[in-house]
Amino acid sequence: MKIRVGFGYDVHRLADNRALWLGGVKIEHTQGLLGHSDADVLLHAICDAILGAANLRDIGFHFPDTASEYKGVDSKLLLAKTLEVITEKGYTIGNIDATICAERPKINPHIPQMQKVIAEILKISDEDISIKATTSEKMGFVGREEGFSAYAVALIEKK
Repeated sequence: MKIRVGFGYDVHRLADNRALWLGGVKIEHTQGLLGHSDADVLLHAICDAILGAANLRDIGFHFPDTASEYKGVDSKLLLAKTLEVITEKGYTIGNIDATICAERPKINPHIPQMQKVIAEILKISDEDISIKATTSEKMGFVGREEGFSAYAVALIEKK
């Protein structure tokens, strides 16, 4: 068995009149994240981590923001397509470890649902999806509530 590790990072600005999607879950908030897709910063970081682990470049390469077919797309579909891409190369997901950085709203109550959604898409146990939430202690763009960031690490296996 061969294992590989990848790292992903993503950021999106907060904006009015947008739904807030994190980890495939819609969360009530006064603003949502701005992007070409639904701007799910967590799923984008996870996609990048998975693609990086397989040495398949990044989410922007596979799903460019210049492509009209991805305008407003549900990021759960991008994650599913990412799984298809690595599956074609003979890889399976071992586990995901991710962190969301946001001042508000509270993310922790939504983590079990996010784990369930992501696990279903990746066809693994929700016990193999670790999601943590933190703030930036009022520092930087996250602290000023201008946007969110997310980090992810993916372990993939080739049998």
